Amino acid sequence: MQVNGRLVWGVALAGVMTGGFLASPARADDSFVQYAKKYVAEVTNPVIPWTGPTTGPKAVPGKTVVYVANDERNGGARGVQAGAEEAAKVIGWNFRAIDGHGTVSGQNSALSQAIALKPDGIILGSVDAIQSAPLVEQAEKLGIKVVGWHAGGTAGTLQNPYVFWNVTTNPPDVGKASALYAVAESDGHAGVVIFTDSEYKVAIAKSDAMVKWLKQCTTCAVLAVKDTPLAYVSTRMGQLTAALLQQYGKKWTYSIGINDLYFDFMAPALQSAGIAGTSPPYSISAGDGSVSAFQRIRTQQYQVATVAEPLRMQGWQTIDELNRAFAGAPPSGFVDPVHLFVHADLDSDGGPQNLYDPTNGYADVYKKIWGK
Repeated sequence: MQVNGRLVWGVALAGVMTGGFLASPARADDSFVQYAKKYVAEVTNPVIPWTGPTTGPKAVPGKTVVYVANDERNGGARGVQAGAEEAAKVIGWNFRAIDGHGTVSGQNSALSQAIALKPDGIILGSVDAIQSAPLVEQAEKLGIKVVGWHAGGTAGTLQNPYVFWNVTTNPPDVGKASALYAVAESDGHAGVVIFTDSEYKVAIAKSDAMVKWLKQCTTCAVLAVKDTPLAYVSTRMGQLTAALLQQYGKKWTYSIGINDLYFDFMAPALQSAGIAGTSPPYSISAGDGSVSAFQRIRTQQYQVATVAEPLRMQGWQTIDELNRAFAGAPPSGFVDPVHLFVHADLDSDGGPQNLYDPTNGYADVYKKIWGK
């Protein structure tokens, strides 16, 4: 049912199956549900001011940067790549991208190719630094500066291996926002299946936070946590969705994925099962705000929310962090605040282009910092 543009539960869906009949649900913890609703209202606030750096080193000239994408089919990595390439052109650097094709071996091969090019800097585009530790350490020994995007489970400088700065919204906060949205919209009666990918520390940080917050909702249920590699969702999600529907039936009311990509391939499977786009299980993504995800939310078809990343802005930040590294300056310390997109807020935030690109003047700020 729709109320003020948001999806909410009807009484029948919130009921508990008892002896073949729907009974009244157990009473939710009102204080926790109200906390969840207050938090969701804060992270859907359309006012997104610039909270990043306003000072820093001028552009260091003549640098070459290679962006290593975990998978250019992934809208997140692709969006950051576009922003980084745009920023590199502005700052006056040479830029090249290499695709890791979604597998660990492919990403390590791409990173090896990047190192062989002897660039001044490398950007890890959702390439897990720990999985690729020997190569990241090799780059460091060669004097190549390494900056990450979603390269680890925390925002900031990474150690062992060393990454100058990992650009990301704080992953546990992203997991929290997606979980509490399910709590708030279900009035404390969500039955949730979580989709994660243990190949990435950032994914585990998100899904661990989802479980933590959902377990504080005493009348919610974490039905399953499915470790489903993003590299294989195109071939696995159809069969997995059918199996989950058979196993959990109407108990399964929310899906939360660490990435929108899961729902690219879940939606057709739900449609094939005769489930309408406005019916449960409702899909919520804890990243990254892909074009297809925005379109599903906008048209209210098989997805109700995404905790989107400002991908192009984060691409600009990767270039700024590299410039700071080249100049011998410390990192900016900037971590993007969490922002959750739902149907009711989309037109004011997402705009007609189906992406999250804040109108806070970030490009002009970076140009001023760099002297461009």
